Amino acid sequence: TYLLLLVLLGVHFARGERTTEDFFLGGRSVPWWAAGVSIFATQLSAITFMAIPAKSYASDWTLLVQSLGIFVMAPVVAYLFLPFFRGLNLTTAYEYLEKRFSLGVRLFGSAQYLLFQFGRMAIVVYLPAIALSAVTGLDVSACILCMGVLCIVYTVLGGIEAVIWSDVVQAVVLLGGALLIFLTCASGLEGGLVELHGRAEAAGRLRLADLDWDFTRATLPVVIIGGIFINLVPYASDQSVVQRYLTTSDEASARKAIWLGGIISIPASLLFFGLGSALYAFYEANPDRIDPIARTDQLVPWFLVNEVPAGLAGLVIAGIFAAAMSSLDSSMNSSATAIINDFYRRLRPDASPVDDARDLRLARLLTVVIGSLGTLCALALVYFPAESVFDLWLETVGLFASGLCGLFVLGIFTRRPGTASALLGVVTSVLLLLIVKSSTDLDPLLYAGLGTLSCFLAGWLSSLFLPAARPDPGTSFANRSRT
Repeated sequence: TYLLLLVLLGVHFARGERTTEDFFLGGRSVPWWAAGVSIFATQLSAITFMAIPAKSYASDWTLLVQSLGIFVMAPVVAYLFLPFFRGLNLTTAYEYLEKRFSLGVRLFGSAQYLLFQFGRMAIVVYLPAIALSAVTGLDVSACILCMGVLCIVYTVLGGIEAVIWSDVVQAVVLLGGALLIFLTCASGLEGGLVELHGRAEAAGRLRLADLDWDFTRATLPVVIIGGIFINLVPYASDQSVVQRYLTTSDEASARKAIWLGGIISIPASLLFFGLGSALYAFYEANPDRIDPIARTDQLVPWFLVNEVPAGLAGLVIAGIFAAAMSSLDSSMNSSATAIINDFYRRLRPDASPVDDARDLRLARLLTVVIGSLGTLCALALVYFPAESVFDLWLETVGLFASGLCGLFVLGIFTRRPGTASALLGVVTSVLLLLIVKSSTDLDPLLYAGLGTLSCFLAGWLSSLFLPAARPDPGTSFANRSRT
């Protein structure tokens, strides 16, 4: 029933769609609070709902600082990056790269984003599928196909509005489900919340920081650096997040949406880390109830199936499916937006003037193709599984997305670097990350920061020896001030 409601949501918004602006940007009329919840929900995937409690269950709260980085980066994005995305009247984030550097950099950045999205789609669908399969008996491939097909249907029908409003519903269900599990754990202990806290603290599960300078594990310096850059990457350069800024009516509304997404992340992070500790306390008191479980990633659905009343458990399990779908639908719509605007309209002379009816049909077709490829990538992980899905996610962000973030930082905060410097920066970033991944034990939390900073530094230093760029007015802070 829950998944059917999502499809009906797509049908509802399909009635009001006439142009590609409706499909990609919701006619720029989405309420700021809905856009803000959607920004939060886009990052709130099944990875958050299942992997973070699994991490705090198995270890402690040392990664909490990284999760709170969303709130820390909110003002940076709202006041330093947002004016460029809104002020230049963009549809995709990568249009900025052409205005600041060149068409080649725009196409490179958009292509790199698309590669990142296919990795992202595979991971966020695969993780809940394997967990749900283990505890419910559903076939892993069937779970993946179910999520993929339903997600394609409502995203094709309703466009970005269906994506945003489904995100709102899914955020409410998932946060409510996490709170339900937490309270069920507490009620399952004789001492309630007091016993829960005592057991978790005695086992060291509430430790907030590892005060060491070892960069091969999640020590405090590593987590702080990771928290800054892992959250800067999507907020500053990810089309699926930037697109939310552009669906609101004006810059002030977009700024409020960014702040709301950051504020929600604080109680949500505390809730998900607390959920892992609560599960630890519950199963320490009831060790006979966890023996059959094979992996900590299966912990949340295992508890739901075995400890929560059937009706409520079913709703939250549907919510876990929906969490994966909320990330998949964002990737599908934003990838179609990038392909249409950055490649099709930009490179085909016969695509101008814009024919909205034709382009809307093409956008829907591309959404089907992208969703199908993402689903196939998730199915591939069934046969070639990763040892740690969470670490694989961090590596994917670092390898494909951090250099792209470095491009935006380079463009906005400098004037001199041009096309050659920008491309040299990205290539340096990717090569350095490949070397670090294969030759060192550096913690994956550092990959995003390493990729972003190496791109920026290589681009800026090389510009001292290469011809200076002449970017359009308003595309960097210095030029914007002069304009």
